[in-house]
Amino acid sequence: MTGLHARIEFARPEFTLDAELAVAPGEVLAVLGPNGAGKSTLLSVLSGLLVPDRGRVGLDEHVWCDTDRAEHVPTHRRGVGLLAQSALLFPRMSVLENVAFGPRAAGAGKAAARETARRWLDEVDAAEFADRRPAQLSGGQAQRVALARALAAAPSLLLLDEPLAALDVDAAPAVRGLLHRVLREQRQPTVLVTHDVLDAVVLADRVAVLVDGRIIEQGPTRRVLTRPAAAFTARIAGLNLLTGAAADGGLVFGDIPVTGRTAEDLEPGEQAAAVFSPSAVAVHRERPHASPRNAVPVRIDALEPRGDVVRLRAETRTPDPVVLAADVTPAAVADLGMSAGDDVFFVVKAAEVAIHPVSGGSSGA
Repeated sequence: MTGLHARIEFARPEFTLDAELAVAPGEVLAVLGPNGAGKSTLLSVLSGLLVPDRGRVGLDEHVWCDTDRAEHVPTHRRGVGLLAQSALLFPRMSVLENVAFGPRAAGAGKAAARETARRWLDEVDAAEFADRRPAQLSGGQAQRVALARALAAAPSLLLLDEPLAALDVDAAPAVRGLLHRVLREQRQPTVLVTHDVLDAVVLADRVAVLVDGRIIEQGPTRRVLTRPAAAFTARIAGLNLLTGAAADGGLVFGDIPVTGRTAEDLEPGEQAAAVFSPSAVAVHRERPHASPRNAVPVRIDALEPRGDVVRLRAETRTPDPVVLAADVTPAAVADLGMSAGDDVFFVVKAAEVAIHPVSGGSSGA
């Protein structure tokens, strides 16, 4: 087996991490999940900082951890590169010395290590900072240097732990673009932990969604984020999602028929998901009777200004409520006199709803 392969069980008081993943050489896997889902624990196990209660972690033919055989390769022997939220540069070293540290630690001579460091600084557009100390760098500059340092050591596995989370709105897009360019040229597996769906869209080939210590869905980035099968995934992708049993031209959510465009054939009764954008939702006080429209009864929870629209958050008036969102104009809110607690209908044209099969029976939005 080539690339990274891991099967992990690790118990903590607040949750149990139970995950299996594989990342091919040159592939970027983004692990998305809420705070406390187990993302940092996963990275710590992959890097060797934590030993799982049960499991196996390996890269290509090398076994890094096998609890059945009591095998554990320590972090410094795994050849793992880490780029974290904080650049974590050595403050007493120059930028050039920071980047040369990895090659030197691997046995390269001083001149060769410096040559490697200069090459990587040039690669990340940070050559001009070679003689500076970390305290003289901005956040974005320091993160570029940290990336160069991680890659200069020629890691066998690259771990990115929320690498853009600490950057300001001006620096983050530039570093994201740099990561996109540099990662395309790498051949090692890369695991990116993030809470930002934009990072996954721009940087990742595949996405795994981690919630409460378990991967609830994974697959190619575009498929997972445009055809989410789980409630959390739909929320981070900015979509609404309703699940139910497939029926003619759509599905039945509770006792509410939902019709839409089906990308694949569905067997009657098969678990399916209806996905639609908040911008596709119109809000009505009374249920409309036009046939091409879906009408879902909801109760408004909150109204949130978002630029030139108002985001309405509401729960379906069903036995198992699901949270949905609608983006409407301020004029529409005023015309309907809407406020929290009002009962209304979220109305969506069938042409705006994508219906697709899902594995399992996740529900929500």
